Amino acid sequence: MSESLSEWVVRAEGLVKSFGSTRALDGLELSVGAGEVHGFLGPNGAGKSTTIRALLGQLRPDAGRAEVFGMPSWDRAVDIHAGLAYVPGDTSLWPGLSGGECIDLLGGFQGRMDLRRRDELVERFELDPTKRARTYSKGNRQKVALVAALSADADLFILDEPTSGLDPLMEMVFQQVVTELNREGRTVLLSSHILAEVEALCDRLTIIRGGRTVSTGTLEELRAGTLTTIEATTRGRPERLAEIEGVGDLTSEAHPLGVRTTLSVTRAGLPAAVAAVSAALPSDLAVHPPSLEQLFLEHYQDHPEGSAR
Repeated sequence: MSESLSEWVVRAEGLVKSFGSTRALDGLELSVGAGEVHGFLGPNGAGKSTTIRALLGQLRPDAGRAEVFGMPSWDRAVDIHAGLAYVPGDTSLWPGLSGGECIDLLGGFQGRMDLRRRDELVERFELDPTKRARTYSKGNRQKVALVAALSADADLFILDEPTSGLDPLMEMVFQQVVTELNREGRTVLLSSHILAEVEALCDRLTIIRGGRTVSTGTLEELRAGTLTTIEATTRGRPERLAEIEGVGDLTSEAHPLGVRTTLSVTRAGLPAAVAAVSAALPSDLAVHPPSLEQLFLEHYQDHPEGSAR
């Protein structure tokens, strides 16, 4: 190996796991540095939950290595769990207990719950902790899991589709809480299908397909090989745009305020394209870097198994 697994809070190298004839993980690589929020992306069946189960020590890989806090996940699961908090995408609770009792019980399993933070999060997530769990909707069950985990005095939070069932307002509260934890130096591994959530929160991200890592890096690094869109209304028609290397999908048409031009351009050709448009005296100019959704679709649009949930 080129580097020690223990240099990372989370590290998986060459993970392989099969269930019968189905290979869920096929040499997967993942690394999460201390104090970062790391997005973990892939459609249903890509291997995200299997990877998380391997990191939690819930299953033993057929090959490869997985470590958390520098400890092997399978052999040191109990020690690892003492320093992390986990939220699954679908939470089952004890139906006869109240929400508050479930939170305290889940917090007791983790062992280091901040009671002040617990009470604050119950209020922020607008959860009624006195109701029996059997009366909760999926969203309220998820709130219980989130309050219990995010109240933990943990160094690492592993969140697997944590906002499943939450409404947009509660998703915003979740993002605020994760941002606060990250400012305290906590590390977060976030598996999510809500691309706007990942884009807003994550320092780095890993995209997987078919049990393999296909891209990893910061959003800026992943955008480097993709196209930026330019839209502009100019007094005159921009000159020589078609001659700039990297420009494509170029259209220019008459507009009440002059000429409306749209184009896509590579990162290398972006300065020249913007300069050419600016020389035509724009009344409005918008430059749109590729979104995370575009990056995600780029890896999946040609693959039937890449249909997101």
